[in-house]
Amino acid sequence: MSTNGPRNSAYVVPDGVLLGHLTPGTAAWEEARTGLTITATEIAAVVGLSPWMSRFTLWHKKAGLATAPFEMTPAIEWGTRLEDAVALKWEEEHPGQLAAPAGTWRHREREWQRATPDRLIYPQPHGEFDIPGQADELLEVKTSPFGDEWGADGAEDGVPVWYRCQVMWQMDVTGLRRTRFAVLIGGWDYREYTVDYDETEAKILRDAAERFLDDVRRGVRPDIDGATDTYQTIKLQPDGREDRDVEISVDLAARYEVAQMQAKAAERELTHARSLVLDEIGDGYRATCNQRRIAYRTVREDGTTRALMPYRQKDAA
Repeated sequence: MSTNGPRNSAYVVPDGVLLGHLTPGTAAWEEARTGLTITATEIAAVVGLSPWMSRFTLWHKKAGLATAPFEMTPAIEWGTRLEDAVALKWEEEHPGQLAAPAGTWRHREREWQRATPDRLIYPQPHGEFDIPGQADELLEVKTSPFGDEWGADGAEDGVPVWYRCQVMWQMDVTGLRRTRFAVLIGGWDYREYTVDYDETEAKILRDAAERFLDDVRRGVRPDIDGATDTYQTIKLQPDGREDRDVEISVDLAARYEVAQMQAKAAERELTHARSLVLDEIGDGYRATCNQRRIAYRTVREDGTTRALMPYRQKDAA
């Protein structure tokens, strides 16, 4: 946690109750997120917009069924390590404002509604021990290897929709009405964005969350989708194996067998396309088309190619 700012920060927001400053992956952090609650990082999954968790997996988690445990991936680790540095850059760009670690909050009345913003923005205090009073805005700090999913610096619609859901939820929990984004892309491209509270959007998310939690209470499981984490969640549900046959429908059997054949054909086509692109790159670094980056080479110490990696392309929509 950052040591920037006054030691006696008030941690006051209009609608939120502070639950504490909890470290991701700890028992206290898990406890604040489990049960019939919805957090800001979960709301995009509720409405089917999360690139990391499916609605199916979240339902199992909230129902107390087996799901994969939290994993501290390199991306999460380095995002956490760089958070203070990026937040400090934002403070330097905004003299007179202080970005203090926010902690985990619940809504004052809707206790099931939880959020852990990255920072609370306060007016800069005059002395080291001054209490800044009520926070004015939220600051969300993000790091990303590529900028494809982000718009131009400062663009009104520059924030990916899943992060917009996240901060809309955070604002709905805390009662603050503006979120600033400080984003570091590729280790050097610093950008800022602003998202203002929208009451209509917030209500859509809140209503969806209430319906979702009601489905959990009633045992109404979401449909199975094509997300990888849905498959991983299903794999965790059986306990052991019985020596018996299970009859499935003709349609499902055909779908599985056709998908297997199509997957093999798609893998061959992908390998063919990789070979063609890599051959054209030669000893270059990137493959581009009409100034759009398509793929890039990673290399070994001896200069030979380790892999051809795709650039993530922003959805056309």
